[in-house]
Amino acid sequence: MPNVSFSGLLIVAIVAFAAPLLLGLTPARRLPAIVLEIVAGIIIGPSVLGWVKVDLPISILSVFGLAFLLFLAGLEVELERLGERLLMFVGSAFLISFGLALLVGYGLSVAGQVVSPLLIAIILVATGLGIIIPVLKDAGESASDCGQLVIAGAMFAEFGSIILLTLFFSREATSTTTKLVLLGGFALLAAGFVFAILRLERSKRIAAVLLRLQDTTAQIRVRGAFMLLVGFVALASLLGLETILGAFIAGVILRLVDGDRMMTHPQFRQKLEAIGFGVFIPVFFVTSGIRFDLPALFSSPSTILRVPVFLVALLLVRGVPALLYRPIVGSRRSVVAGLLQATSLSFIVAASQIGMELGLITKATGAALIAAGLLSVLIFPLLALTILRRAEVAPAAVPEQV
Repeated sequence: MPNVSFSGLLIVAIVAFAAPLLLGLTPARRLPAIVLEIVAGIIIGPSVLGWVKVDLPISILSVFGLAFLLFLAGLEVELERLGERLLMFVGSAFLISFGLALLVGYGLSVAGQVVSPLLIAIILVATGLGIIIPVLKDAGESASDCGQLVIAGAMFAEFGSIILLTLFFSREATSTTTKLVLLGGFALLAAGFVFAILRLERSKRIAAVLLRLQDTTAQIRVRGAFMLLVGFVALASLLGLETILGAFIAGVILRLVDGDRMMTHPQFRQKLEAIGFGVFIPVFFVTSGIRFDLPALFSSPSTILRVPVFLVALLLVRGVPALLYRPIVGSRRSVVAGLLQATSLSFIVAASQIGMELGLITKATGAALIAAGLLSVLIFPLLALTILRRAEVAPAAVPEQV
């Protein structure tokens, strides 16, 4: 066995355990745990206390954490929600978002604030699907017209940003045309896999074996999901595409092939979420904090000023196009949709790391982007929930005035 130290991983595990526990014991329960995990990672990392550095065990678990995060985000993609009318609204909003993001990116480039305007645009156009879905569920809005629009818009933005990042900024040095061909091949292989699995599902013998083994020590469905995740991550890497695309597509595929209309395995999703959110994903967020370069953020006044600039840019790029939703949900709820769509962190962290590895984002810019993402998670959902509560109170007040 290699000489590997687990002391750093132990501290990370303690932080991952303590963060949600502390939130549960304090009034600040609306604060997402991932914010506290990243902040705690900054504190225990080289930027502050220097207790932990990213070693081999932490690095490996962090990579799996990112993969599992995108995998579970793919599981949230309900393609059946995207009807023709809904697709038209969210598709138009995404195109406007990307146009605004390009304007912001090139404006910052002209001002000498960023190196790669296209990469900045792709980072700004994403939405934190895994963050806003729990917010909507807790508010009882996930099934409403507004909630469905927000979820559909977030799905479109998540998928679109990952595809764009893969096409233009994959770590493999190939042309965009080659990547398009490889992406097409990847899509064909994914479609072929879906077809094969759907055919296998019709076999009563295989269905019976899966049912018998799913809740035993075999945990056959969980093992199959893990195999699917690793398989598509490996396939994406083999084709020179971003591994986060493989993880996301694996989740989408699992959602497609595992409808469970007969409710034979209702705990399957809970098991996957337990593995992801209970083990791997917290390590990814704490590690992101450990890697966060706090001195770079405070290296100059201009770097600090980028944080509010990026925060406003998120609100502009993802929030303003939500005004297209007014005919469906009204003015107030379209503002709510805009605030929630402007909430992003996971993709910002992942894409910033890729950009820094490619030399397209400086450490200072990466730190400012992540800081803006942290603030978006802190501020925008809270504002959205406040507006929602006022919207619920307002109709009750009208009859009393008449």
